Amino acid sequence: PQGIGSPSVYHAVIVIFLEFFAWGLLTAPTLVVLHETFPKHTFLMNGLIQGVKGLLSFLSAPLIGALSDVWGRKSFLLLTVFFTCAPIPLMKISPWWYFAVISVSGVFAVTFSVVFAYVADITQEHERSMAYGLVSATFAASLVTSPAIGAYLGRVYGDSLVVVLATAIALLDICFILVAVPESLPEKMRPASWGAPISWEQADPFASLKKVGQDSVVLLICITVFLSYLPEAGQYSSFFLYLRQIMGFSSESVAAFIAVLGILSIIAQTIVLSLLMRSIGNKNTILLGLGFQILQLAWYGFGSEPWMMWAAGAVAAMSSITFPAVSALVSRTADADQQGVVQGMITGIRGLCNGLGPALYGFIFYIFHVELNELPMPESPAGGGVVAQYHLQQNAIIPGPPFLFGACSVLLALLVALFIPEHTNLNVRSSNWKKHCGSHGHPHSPQAPGEAKEPLLQDTNV
Repeated sequence: PQGIGSPSVYHAVIVIFLEFFAWGLLTAPTLVVLHETFPKHTFLMNGLIQGVKGLLSFLSAPLIGALSDVWGRKSFLLLTVFFTCAPIPLMKISPWWYFAVISVSGVFAVTFSVVFAYVADITQEHERSMAYGLVSATFAASLVTSPAIGAYLGRVYGDSLVVVLATAIALLDICFILVAVPESLPEKMRPASWGAPISWEQADPFASLKKVGQDSVVLLICITVFLSYLPEAGQYSSFFLYLRQIMGFSSESVAAFIAVLGILSIIAQTIVLSLLMRSIGNKNTILLGLGFQILQLAWYGFGSEPWMMWAAGAVAAMSSITFPAVSALVSRTADADQQGVVQGMITGIRGLCNGLGPALYGFIFYIFHVELNELPMPESPAGGGVVAQYHLQQNAIIPGPPFLFGACSVLLALLVALFIPEHTNLNVRSSNWKKHCGSHGHPHSPQAPGEAKEPLLQDTNV
């Protein structure tokens, strides 16, 4: 069945919202189950689980994108949503299986890639940026609201109800794809045979990274992205666990922190970013964003009181302007036929960081023995807690060593970014690029001979 109505961006928006709303509900219960399952090496195991998931997603995304060009988007939307949400009911059945399936589910945890391909099928070139922005804003909106709802329901009715509700929303998402989502890729656009259009080069996740060193400016940009996004990816994987178990935040406080940070980030990436780009220029905006990132990571590293985490969170929202500014710099300086190549490199580097960052943070926590001596004390109504009860005495000077390491990494990124010219033409040889452009470009949209191909797997806003 073709679904309800003609393919639209709203179909993709609903799919994304339901999937991440279900996972957002589980934010607080997951932190509790993680510590109960791995009481001795909580941060190390969290880093390994998220690291394996991130690396598998990085390796599988190009192949799934290429196969969706052959089999259509709907079947792969169903596949990715099903396997991404499969671990949810296991949280109460078997925590060990829950975390094992989460790590393995990284092979199919690339819903954004397929959704962006779906959007590219049904939009014109000039409409695509706005459509991608709508999808990314929906993702942010689902995570702004759902952790707070999950924390409230868990406190009043218990975590079991939250898991059941999240499972029901995930099943609703799967049913919506089966019944309501129409196929966006016309039958006539699909190749006749399964194997003909697929090559190993097309499915190679390192294909975009092989061209990094061919231009000095591209190399500087890619090094800047790697050094700045590596600590960011690690921070996202462990920070809410750090707030909950080390800083003594309650479930409600963690949910409120996510909501406030999300709202401030949306404001920073829209209003503030636009003002800065017009007033101080593109390169200076990147440098300012990196400066904010250094400040917030150092603050997280040395902070030992809950109010310090809140203050650093406001700075973290300002640091979110860095990557949009980098993408804008690339789009302005790259030639029309180089856009997909350079954006593909940056996306590949971010995907690699999503695997390396969490594992690195978990390992650093392990090296510095940031563990819990005892189970957390009962939460106070204000959501505070005696921080001294939560971490070892030798970590009193630097409560969060990985964040301090991240600040040093971003400082190196800032020094590298100083050498990026404000205006230049990127020159990346792309003679062989079109051979595997199926996973990074949309071959079915009408476009002029000299136009850039829009990258499909450009998961830049996640």
